[in-house]
Amino acid sequence: MQKTPGKRAVVVSVHDVSPLTGVRTEGILRDLRAAGCGRVSLLVVPDHHGKGRISQDAAFAEWLRAKVAEGHEAVLHGYRHLRDRSEGDGWGRRLVTEHYTAGEGEFYDLGREEARRRLEAGMGELRACGVGAVGFIAPAWLLGAEAEGAVREMGFDYTTRIGTVVDFKTGSVHRARSLVWSVRAGWRRACSLVWNRALFAVAGAGPLVRVGIHPPDWDHGAIRRQVLELAGAALAGGGAMTYQQWLLSRRS
Repeated sequence: MQKTPGKRAVVVSVHDVSPLTGVRTEGILRDLRAAGCGRVSLLVVPDHHGKGRISQDAAFAEWLRAKVAEGHEAVLHGYRHLRDRSEGDGWGRRLVTEHYTAGEGEFYDLGREEARRRLEAGMGELRACGVGAVGFIAPAWLLGAEAEGAVREMGFDYTTRIGTVVDFKTGSVHRARSLVWSVRAGWRRACSLVWNRALFAVAGAGPLVRVGIHPPDWDHGAIRRQVLELAGAALAGGGAMTYQQWLLSRRS
């Protein structure tokens, strides 16, 4: 049974949703439902790594429409998700875009015009699937100033970064650090388990608990178990909401 939102809100987001990750995403949603989380923000990549637009996959489009009808939220999550490499990248930029996020920071340093072009194309793909989106969240939460300007001009209601939820409609910046796991190496997984346990001890008592899941997380049993445990603990004192729902509740 879906919990009624209480004093604490819990927003679970599943990142990198596309035909490439559809099977794992469905498994994540099934496990979350069993843990009491029936509303999730689905961060959709319109042309994931350039391997096929979502509008060209009829089964995925049908699945996405069904999930939105169930109460989940579709969020635009970049366009291809990958960042275009540049020969002029310095060591600092490479550290952020290649080592921190394995080349996934698509909107980290896009110019305004190119960012707008990709946003328009991404929204077109969602519309072709029969769904809309009021939120934009950049891959790896890396949203540069020029790209953010394009997001605002396009009329999106909000974006998020790893430590904040930004409401463009009211100008409010809500501070809430997202739990998120890194699974690319054994040492990263071990550190993630320790870090998120400690972070939840602090963030879990706040009015908004954010849990960010990536499909590869579900390939690692210890990570999967901790995600579900912490999400369940947060839900015991609150209710699941999407980002859109939470912001509407804050405005009212």
